[in-house]
Amino acid sequence: MNSVDRDIAGATAAHARLEAELAHLTDEQVTQPSLLPGWTIGHIVAHLARNADSHVLMFEAANRGEVGAQYPGGAEQRIADIEAGAARPADEQRADLAAAHLRLQAAWAGTTPDGWRGEGLSVFGAVPIDDLPFRRWRESVVHLADLGLSSTWRDWPTEYVRLELSRMAMLWSSRKPMGLTTLPAIAVALQDHERLAWLMGRTEVAGLEPAGIF
Repeated sequence: MNSVDRDIAGATAAHARLEAELAHLTDEQVTQPSLLPGWTIGHIVAHLARNADSHVLMFEAANRGEVGAQYPGGAEQRIADIEAGAARPADEQRADLAAAHLRLQAAWAGTTPDGWRGEGLSVFGAVPIDDLPFRRWRESVVHLADLGLSSTWRDWPTEYVRLELSRMAMLWSSRKPMGLTTLPAIAVALQDHERLAWLMGRTEVAGLEPAGIF
């Protein structure tokens, strides 16, 4: 299995887990705080739906030989779309997310070889189209735990954790002065899931400062 197929499989499975987690979400829970500061559970669900649609835009543009913007209106559009959808009833939230999942999965299936070699434009800069499935896998897995319902970072898929650890460790190192790019011994001694959760700002570890990546 090549990396794109692997990442699509991982993200598709994560979509299914998200939908299962939200199957019994109530209208009251939608407005309750999530584990992300300032965001309710509804904010996370709205973000996940609009993030999926933003990926569709980049895939469609790549198939036309263009570099598509993830959010044509920039960060302001991203924030506005999330706020607009955050307080919707649970049934509407579920239906919106499931439909967005189907649109994105169809976009993956319909991407041409040239499209996969293209680029998109995220809010942080250019991104290879063939890296988008992994990024969606990350969004789905990490935000599933951020909902604060029954799943936690301890439930992140082992394969995702293995792949992400390499990326996050390199990102952490890139932000340190030359010669100080080795993870602290306390972090190295952690189990993989906890080390990644620390790197991604999802847990605190005694004796370690926040990783500071996010």
